[in-house]
Amino acid sequence: GGLRAGPGQDARPPPAAHAQSPAVAARGGSSSSGGMAKRVLPLPRQRSFTAPIVPNPFVHPRPLSAGDKLRVRLAARAVLPTVCFILYMAVPLLPSSAYQTSCESEPYHSVRMIQTTLSCITRTLFFVMGFQVKVKGKIASLLEAPVVVAAPHSSFFDAIISALTGMPSVVSRAENLSTPVFGTILSSIQPISVSRQDPDSRKNTVAEITKRALSRGQWPQLLIFPEGTCTNRSCLITFKQGAFLPGVPVQPVLLRYPNRVDTVTWTWQGYSGTELLLMTLCQLYTRVEVEFLPVHVPTEEEKNDPTIFADRVRQTMATALNVPVTDHTFEDCRLMISAGQLTLPMEAGLVEFTKISKKLNLKWNHVREQLDTFAAIASASKGGRIGIEEFAEHLKLPISDVLRELFLLFDRNGDGTIDFREYVIGLSILCNPANTEETIQMAFKLFDADEDGTVTEEEFAHIIQSALGVPELDVSMLFKEIDANETKKLSYDEFKNYALTHPVYAKLFTTYLELQRYHSGMLDEDGIESPEAKDSPVTQSAIPVSEAIPIARNKVCPKGNEEDNSSTSDKKDD
Repeated sequence: GGLRAGPGQDARPPPAAHAQSPAVAARGGSSSSGGMAKRVLPLPRQRSFTAPIVPNPFVHPRPLSAGDKLRVRLAARAVLPTVCFILYMAVPLLPSSAYQTSCESEPYHSVRMIQTTLSCITRTLFFVMGFQVKVKGKIASLLEAPVVVAAPHSSFFDAIISALTGMPSVVSRAENLSTPVFGTILSSIQPISVSRQDPDSRKNTVAEITKRALSRGQWPQLLIFPEGTCTNRSCLITFKQGAFLPGVPVQPVLLRYPNRVDTVTWTWQGYSGTELLLMTLCQLYTRVEVEFLPVHVPTEEEKNDPTIFADRVRQTMATALNVPVTDHTFEDCRLMISAGQLTLPMEAGLVEFTKISKKLNLKWNHVREQLDTFAAIASASKGGRIGIEEFAEHLKLPISDVLRELFLLFDRNGDGTIDFREYVIGLSILCNPANTEETIQMAFKLFDADEDGTVTEEEFAHIIQSALGVPELDVSMLFKEIDANETKKLSYDEFKNYALTHPVYAKLFTTYLELQRYHSGMLDEDGIESPEAKDSPVTQSAIPVSEAIPIARNKVCPKGNEEDNSSTSDKKDD
């Protein structure tokens, strides 16, 4: 089906497939799509495209129960004095913070005492808010580990690590620096600001991180949350490479919040920051565990490849936390927001962007455009998934064996629906490779029965009806959509332009040809079913050839089977 075997996979077809077309083999069992016998691909699905263990790490996992909400309301009366005390404690921070902010562009040494003061006051603030902090492990010095990486990042309360490590510099969003009071305090620790709107921000941030990490103690220690966004702590998502590009030793730090009621998790789907702050203040106490793991000194391989460095540190932290790793990243959050704007469930936009973009060489903008198309197809369905009916309606074709075959190739987990992740993978692996100039030329010649260089609606309808086995099929709407010039004849350019923007049809066409060859291979020269075919599991489970797909007889698929004696590899090349 257009898939190549990945590392560790057996690319050889199973024995039962040798008597069949290389593109299709018997799957056995019944399909969720109209009772058609399922078929397996001789090449296994890429294991690396398996759906993640944690489908959505950006949703709050446990909403408050009715009893918890009642307790929060009763405790809210005690919140006001706590808030007043927090503001009172924050006032002394402002003068010292403003003084340190003036030293922003150069490393400072004479104001380290102010850092210690900030750390003590910050610890006091967390104590007043009811935090009970348990520290494990040894905190590495600046020379031992110029960079501290903390995960999982799930809340603004994760800032407790700054107080424990002596207020190191952090990498923070540029918007945070403009926040009243908090922005002034944040500026005092000489942060590296990141602007997601500035195209040069990433390059400048990496350069600044590298400069400070290699300063041999001239700049303060760096605290970085390599995930780059907040999750629900159910897994560790992709680590950004910024902390690992300098190739210096890093100290991994783990965060845990072992509380019965979760009032700290701040994700893209869940409570707002204000609601979480108030609910946390209403708790008698909030437990947090901070564990400092041994310093990870990079090998030469890790120094030369920050991706390997980041992955190994992440795996070490995931093992200690006993959670899985996934390839989600901040770009998935952007797709989630876009999915919500398109009236899809927000989680419909999750595709594990890091994995998809690397393996399929896709840019975010391209995936975002595909989300628009997917939303248009899935708009009539519930749950943000495409069923066989929506698939057929989008292609303006009836449900047929050929269409079911193509649908099954998209439906990677066999649940009878196509989610956005499967749609993106299907377009990239199945449709786009099939949508070549050669395929388009072959298809046009097949439709152009009289070889006059144009395709009439009658010629177009004849092949479509034959391919789908629906003699009375009305294809006028599809023909008009392709006929951009409204000449009632399709030129090759019109045909090609439509095919290039609708790659699913290319795979539908090649699937049709594969099924033709498969059914042709089951007949001998006189059109009688061969003895081998009778014993084939496909023949036993599939619809009889005479009742399935009429085989077109033309210059592309001539009458008779001239390839009966060809090898499997020859048919695969065809």
